[in-house]
Amino acid sequence: MTRPAVIAHRGYARVAPENTIEAVERAIGHDETAMLEIDVQPAACGTPVVVHDEHLDGTRDGRPLTDATGLVRETALADLEKTQILGTEATIPSLGDLLAVVPETIGVNVELKNPGRSDLRVGASLPSADRDRRRTVWRPFVERVVADCESFGGDLLFSSFCEGAIAALRDVAEYSAAVIVWDDLEGSLEIARRYDCEAIHPPRNAIAGTELAGTEYAGFSAAEPEIDVLEEAHAEGRAVNVWTVTNWNQFDGLAAAGVDGIIADYPGLIGGTSRTAESR
Repeated sequence: MTRPAVIAHRGYARVAPENTIEAVERAIGHDETAMLEIDVQPAACGTPVVVHDEHLDGTRDGRPLTDATGLVRETALADLEKTQILGTEATIPSLGDLLAVVPETIGVNVELKNPGRSDLRVGASLPSADRDRRRTVWRPFVERVVADCESFGGDLLFSSFCEGAIAALRDVAEYSAAVIVWDDLEGSLEIARRYDCEAIHPPRNAIAGTELAGTEYAGFSAAEPEIDVLEEAHAEGRAVNVWTVTNWNQFDGLAAAGVDGIIADYPGLIGGTSRTAESR
Protein backbone atom coordinates (compact mmCIF):
# COMPACT_ATOMS: atom_id res chain seq x y z
CA MET A 1 0.00 0.00 0.00
CA THR A 2 1.32 3.44 -0.97
CA ARG A 3 1.26 5.82 1.96
CA PRO A 4 -0.78 8.99 1.50
CA ALA A 5 0.90 12.34 1.85
CA VAL A 6 0.77 13.84 5.33
CA ILE A 7 -0.52 17.42 5.25
CA ALA A 8 -0.02 19.32 8.51
CA HIS A 9 -3.36 20.96 9.35
CA ARG A 10 -2.55 24.57 10.27
CA GLY A 11 0.90 23.24 11.14
CA TYR A 12 -0.42 20.32 13.27
CA ALA A 13 -2.93 22.41 15.18
CA ARG A 14 -3.22 20.06 18.15
CA VAL A 15 0.44 20.28 19.11
CA ALA A 16 1.35 23.89 18.26
CA PRO A 17 -0.36 27.31 18.05
CA GLU A 18 -2.15 26.99 14.72
CA ASN A 19 -1.20 28.93 11.58
CA THR A 20 1.88 30.48 13.19
CA ILE A 21 5.55 30.51 12.28
CA GLU A 22 6.21 28.51 15.44
CA ALA A 23 3.81 25.80 14.24
CA VAL A 24 5.43 25.72 10.81
CA GLU A 25 8.93 25.43 12.24
CA ARG A 26 7.85 22.46 14.34
CA ALA A 27 5.89 20.81 11.54
CA ILE A 28 8.73 20.92 9.03
CA GLY A 29 10.93 19.18 11.60
CA HIS A 30 8.91 15.97 11.13
CA ASP A 31 10.17 13.83 8.25
CA GLU A 32 6.64 12.67 7.41
CA THR A 33 5.38 16.19 6.65
CA ALA A 34 4.88 16.50 2.90
CA MET A 35 2.82 19.67 2.95
CA LEU A 36 1.52 22.38 5.26
CA GLU A 37 -2.11 23.52 5.23
CA ILE A 38 -2.69 27.17 6.18
CA ASP A 39 -5.61 29.62 6.09
CA VAL A 40 -5.40 33.12 4.63
CA GLN A 41 -7.58 36.22 4.77
CA PRO A 42 -6.81 39.96 4.51
CA ALA A 43 -5.82 42.47 7.15
CA ALA A 44 -7.45 45.91 6.93
CA CYS A 45 -4.89 47.02 4.35
CA GLY A 46 -5.48 43.93 2.19
CA THR A 47 -2.24 42.15 3.09
CA PRO A 48 -2.84 38.39 3.37
CA VAL A 49 -2.39 37.11 6.92
CA VAL A 50 -2.42 33.52 8.15
CA VAL A 51 -5.32 32.95 10.53
CA HIS A 52 -8.41 30.75 10.50
CA ASP A 53 -11.23 32.62 12.24
CA GLU A 54 -12.57 35.94 10.98
CA HIS A 55 -13.19 37.08 14.56
CA LEU A 56 -10.25 37.67 16.88
CA ASP A 57 -12.32 37.07 20.00
CA GLY A 58 -13.88 33.77 21.01
CA THR A 59 -12.49 30.50 22.32
CA ARG A 60 -11.28 27.13 21.09
CA ASP A 61 -11.02 24.19 23.45
CA GLY A 62 -11.27 26.57 26.40
CA ARG A 63 -8.49 28.88 25.19
CA PRO A 64 -9.05 32.40 23.88
CA LEU A 65 -8.58 32.54 20.11
CA THR A 66 -6.40 35.62 20.57
CA ASP A 67 -5.72 38.39 23.07
CA ALA A 68 -7.51 40.90 20.80
CA THR A 69 -11.07 41.63 19.68
CA GLY A 70 -12.81 42.56 16.45
CA LEU A 71 -12.59 41.28 12.89
CA VAL A 72 -9.36 40.37 11.14
CA ARG A 73 -10.35 42.30 8.03
CA GLU A 74 -10.86 45.48 10.08
CA THR A 75 -7.59 45.24 12.00
CA ALA A 76 -4.32 46.91 10.98
CA LEU A 77 -1.51 44.60 9.89
CA ALA A 78 0.82 45.96 12.57
CA ASP A 79 -1.74 45.13 15.25
CA LEU A 80 -2.37 41.65 13.89
CA GLU A 81 1.36 40.92 13.91
CA LYS A 82 1.33 41.60 17.66
CA THR A 83 -1.83 39.58 18.33
CA GLN A 84 -1.11 36.45 20.35
CA ILE A 85 -2.72 33.12 19.46
CA LEU A 86 -4.48 30.69 21.82
CA GLY A 87 -2.90 31.95 25.02
CA THR A 88 0.66 31.63 23.71
CA GLU A 89 3.31 34.14 22.70
CA ALA A 90 3.00 33.10 19.04
CA THR A 91 1.47 35.82 16.86
CA ILE A 92 -0.47 36.10 13.60
CA PRO A 93 2.01 36.19 10.69
CA SER A 94 1.65 37.67 7.25
CA LEU A 95 1.60 35.10 4.46
CA GLY A 96 4.91 36.39 3.13
CA ASP A 97 6.64 36.06 6.50
CA LEU A 98 5.34 32.54 7.03
CA LEU A 99 6.37 31.32 3.59
CA ALA A 100 9.86 32.70 4.17
CA VAL A 101 10.54 29.97 6.76
CA VAL A 102 9.19 27.06 4.68
CA PRO A 103 11.85 25.06 2.80
CA GLU A 104 11.25 24.28 -0.86
CA THR A 105 11.08 20.58 -0.02
CA ILE A 106 7.76 21.11 1.79
CA GLY A 107 4.64 21.97 -0.15
CA VAL A 108 2.05 24.48 1.02
CA ASN A 109 -1.72 24.16 0.73
CA VAL A 110 -3.03 27.72 0.91
CA GLU A 111 -6.71 27.73 1.86
CA LEU A 112 -8.44 30.85 0.59
CA LYS A 113 -10.61 31.39 3.64
CA ASN A 114 -12.15 34.84 3.24
CA PRO A 115 -11.64 37.76 0.81
CA GLY A 116 -12.52 40.33 3.45
CA ARG A 117 -16.30 40.06 3.43
CA SER A 118 -19.06 38.46 5.45
CA ASP A 119 -21.30 37.33 2.56
CA LEU A 120 -19.51 34.11 1.67
CA ARG A 121 -21.11 31.33 -0.38
CA VAL A 122 -19.49 28.42 1.45
CA GLY A 123 -19.90 24.96 -0.02
CA ALA A 124 -22.26 26.06 -2.80
CA SER A 125 -22.09 25.13 -6.46
CA LEU A 126 -23.15 28.46 -7.90
CA PRO A 127 -25.69 28.99 -10.66
CA SER A 128 -24.16 30.50 -13.78
CA ALA A 129 -25.66 33.95 -13.09
CA ASP A 130 -23.72 34.22 -9.81
CA ARG A 131 -20.30 32.96 -10.87
CA ASP A 132 -18.89 36.14 -12.41
CA ARG A 133 -20.03 38.21 -9.45
CA ARG A 134 -18.42 35.90 -6.90
CA ARG A 135 -15.23 35.72 -9.00
CA THR A 136 -15.09 39.52 -8.93
CA VAL A 137 -15.54 39.54 -5.15
CA TRP A 138 -12.57 37.23 -4.66
CA ARG A 139 -10.19 38.39 -7.37
CA PRO A 140 -8.45 41.35 -5.60
CA PHE A 141 -7.57 39.23 -2.58
CA VAL A 142 -6.52 36.23 -4.66
CA GLU A 143 -4.20 38.50 -6.64
CA ARG A 144 -2.58 39.64 -3.39
CA VAL A 145 -2.17 36.05 -2.20
CA VAL A 146 -0.64 34.89 -5.47
CA ALA A 147 1.77 37.84 -5.46
CA ASP A 148 2.97 36.90 -1.97
CA CYS A 149 3.47 33.29 -3.08
CA GLU A 150 5.53 34.04 -6.18
CA SER A 151 8.85 33.97 -4.34
CA PHE A 152 8.15 30.58 -2.77
CA GLY A 153 10.01 27.85 -4.62
CA GLY A 154 8.12 24.82 -3.35
CA ASP A 155 4.89 23.21 -4.51
CA LEU A 156 1.70 25.19 -4.00
CA LEU A 157 -1.88 23.98 -3.87
CA PHE A 158 -4.72 26.49 -3.43
CA SER A 159 -8.00 25.33 -1.92
CA SER A 160 -11.30 26.82 -0.84
CA PHE A 161 -14.84 26.04 0.24
CA CYS A 162 -15.95 28.91 -2.03
CA GLU A 163 -16.41 28.51 -5.78
CA GLY A 164 -15.70 32.21 -6.28
CA ALA A 165 -12.19 31.74 -4.90
CA ILE A 166 -11.46 28.85 -7.27
CA ALA A 167 -12.85 30.83 -10.21
CA ALA A 168 -10.67 33.84 -9.35
CA LEU A 169 -7.57 31.68 -8.99
CA ARG A 170 -8.10 30.20 -12.44
CA ASP A 171 -8.18 33.75 -13.85
CA VAL A 172 -5.12 34.92 -11.93
CA ALA A 173 -2.52 32.14 -12.03
CA GLU A 174 -1.65 28.63 -13.15
CA TYR A 175 -1.50 26.86 -9.80
CA SER A 176 -3.12 23.64 -8.69
CA ALA A 177 -6.56 24.05 -7.15
CA ALA A 178 -8.71 21.96 -4.84
CA VAL A 179 -12.37 22.22 -3.90
CA ILE A 180 -13.01 21.69 -0.18
CA VAL A 181 -16.22 19.77 0.43
CA TRP A 182 -18.65 20.77 3.14
CA ASP A 183 -21.97 18.91 2.86
CA ASP A 184 -22.48 18.43 -0.89
CA LEU A 185 -20.34 15.84 -2.66
CA GLU A 186 -22.18 16.14 -5.97
CA GLY A 187 -21.95 19.93 -6.00
CA SER A 188 -18.26 19.86 -5.09
CA LEU A 189 -17.51 17.41 -7.88
CA GLU A 190 -19.34 19.75 -10.26
CA ILE A 191 -17.10 22.63 -9.19
CA ALA A 192 -13.99 20.47 -9.58
CA ARG A 193 -15.04 19.60 -13.12
CA ARG A 194 -16.04 23.17 -13.98
CA TYR A 195 -12.56 24.49 -13.19
CA ASP A 196 -10.62 21.28 -13.90
CA CYS A 197 -9.31 21.18 -10.34
CA GLU A 198 -6.35 18.96 -9.65
CA ALA A 199 -7.75 17.81 -6.30
CA ILE A 200 -10.82 17.61 -4.10
CA HIS A 201 -10.79 17.73 -0.28
CA PRO A 202 -13.69 15.85 1.34
CA PRO A 203 -14.14 15.44 5.11
CA ARG A 204 -12.94 12.20 6.65
CA ASN A 205 -16.44 10.63 6.85
CA ALA A 206 -17.22 11.18 3.16
CA ILE A 207 -15.09 8.27 1.90
CA ALA A 208 -17.44 5.40 1.08
CA GLY A 209 -16.71 1.97 2.52
CA THR A 210 -14.71 3.15 5.54
CA GLU A 211 -15.65 2.98 9.22
CA LEU A 212 -15.60 6.76 9.34
CA ALA A 213 -18.41 6.90 6.77
CA GLY A 214 -20.74 5.80 9.56
CA THR A 215 -20.01 8.84 11.71
CA GLU A 216 -21.42 12.36 11.76
CA TYR A 217 -18.91 15.10 10.91
CA ALA A 218 -18.52 18.32 8.94
CA GLY A 219 -22.04 18.68 7.59
CA PHE A 220 -22.48 14.98 6.76
CA SER A 221 -24.77 12.61 8.64
CA ALA A 222 -23.82 9.13 9.81
CA ALA A 223 -25.31 7.62 6.64
CA GLU A 224 -23.07 6.01 4.04
CA PRO A 225 -22.23 8.55 1.31
CA GLU A 226 -24.38 8.17 -1.78
CA ILE A 227 -21.47 9.15 -4.04
CA ASP A 228 -18.10 7.40 -4.08
CA VAL A 229 -16.05 10.59 -4.31
CA LEU A 230 -12.77 8.67 -4.23
CA GLU A 231 -13.72 6.50 -7.20
CA GLU A 232 -15.14 9.40 -9.22
CA ALA A 233 -12.27 11.78 -8.52
CA HIS A 234 -9.62 9.18 -9.33
CA ALA A 235 -11.43 8.22 -12.54
CA GLU A 236 -11.18 11.88 -13.56
CA GLY A 237 -7.51 12.15 -12.59
CA ARG A 238 -8.01 14.22 -9.42
CA ALA A 239 -6.24 13.69 -6.12
CA VAL A 240 -8.30 13.19 -2.97
CA ASN A 241 -6.93 14.79 0.20
CA VAL A 242 -9.08 14.16 3.27
CA TRP A 243 -9.59 16.37 6.34
CA THR A 244 -9.16 16.38 9.34
CA VAL A 245 -7.62 13.28 10.93
CA THR A 246 -6.88 13.12 14.65
CA ASN A 247 -5.66 9.56 15.33
CA TRP A 248 -3.80 6.64 13.79
CA ASN A 249 -6.93 4.50 13.42
CA GLN A 250 -8.58 7.12 11.21
CA PHE A 251 -5.33 7.52 9.29
CA ASP A 252 -4.96 3.79 8.63
CA GLY A 253 -8.56 3.41 7.48
CA LEU A 254 -8.30 6.24 5.00
CA ALA A 255 -4.89 5.11 3.80
CA ALA A 256 -6.27 1.61 3.17
CA ALA A 257 -9.12 3.15 1.16
CA GLY A 258 -6.56 4.72 -1.18
CA VAL A 259 -6.75 8.45 -0.51
CA ASP A 260 -3.85 10.55 -1.80
CA GLY A 261 -3.34 12.90 1.12
CA ILE A 262 -4.45 13.16 4.74
CA ILE A 263 -4.75 16.52 6.47
CA ALA A 264 -3.79 15.74 10.06
CA ASP A 265 -3.92 17.55 13.39
CA TYR A 266 -1.04 15.53 14.81
CA PRO A 267 2.31 14.28 13.53
CA GLY A 268 3.37 10.71 14.12
CA LEU A 269 0.22 8.98 12.88
CA ILE A 270 2.23 6.85 10.45
CA GLY A 271 5.76 5.55 10.07
CA GLY A 272 7.80 5.62 6.89
CA THR A 273 7.95 8.11 4.08
CA SER A 274 5.00 10.05 2.66
CA ARG A 275 4.58 10.95 -0.98
CA THR A 276 3.68 14.48 -2.01
CA ALA A 277 0.15 15.75 -2.50
CA GLU A 278 -1.07 16.70 -5.99
CA SER A 279 0.46 20.05 -6.87
CA ARG A 280 2.60 21.72 -9.44
